[in-house]
Amino acid sequence: MGTRVVGYIRVSTDGQADAGTSLEAQRAKLTAYAEAMDLDLVTIEEDAGISAKTVVGRPGLLRALGRLDADEADGLLVVKLDRLTRSVRDLGDLVERYFSRRHSLLSLGDSIDTRTASGRLVLHIIGSVAQWEREAIGERTRDALAHLRRRDVRLGGEALGWCRTSTTTDVRDARHADVPGVRDD
Repeated sequence: MGTRVVGYIRVSTDGQADAGTSLEAQRAKLTAYAEAMDLDLVTIEEDAGISAKTVVGRPGLLRALGRLDADEADGLLVVKLDRLTRSVRDLGDLVERYFSRRHSLLSLGDSIDTRTASGRLVLHIIGSVAQWEREAIGERTRDALAHLRRRDVRLGGEALGWCRTSTTTDVRDARHADVPGVRDD
């Protein structure tokens, strides 16, 4: 066998994790690629229902990186870079710590192989686009919520002890009617 790699797969939502189809599709792609490219796929680590916004709180990724630290693998294999991270800062940290020296990063869908200079260039370009996409989604969400607030659309749940009908907000539990600051109308 050739280069030893650890695979990493991830889905963002619990729905995707529960359905399992996306994780299984990623697993199948990594396995087929490793076989076709004569890579020794040591294992596949996964994070189900976890965002790629940051590397914090992702036990599967931490296990995969730990295998690189322990020299159990020579590289990390992902289906797409956005499965790894959507943060340019995190990507830069990962490249600096893992993928600029001893270890390689292979991303199937993005045709990234950090064993080459052009692979490293493409990695940085795609990382910047992924962060832009995450920030653009955040801006659109903030704009939509601001628009709803301007139209006096109530957002979120009711305060403790209150219930909303189609036209009013009423006390559900009289014990909460006198709590200061719970309701301002």
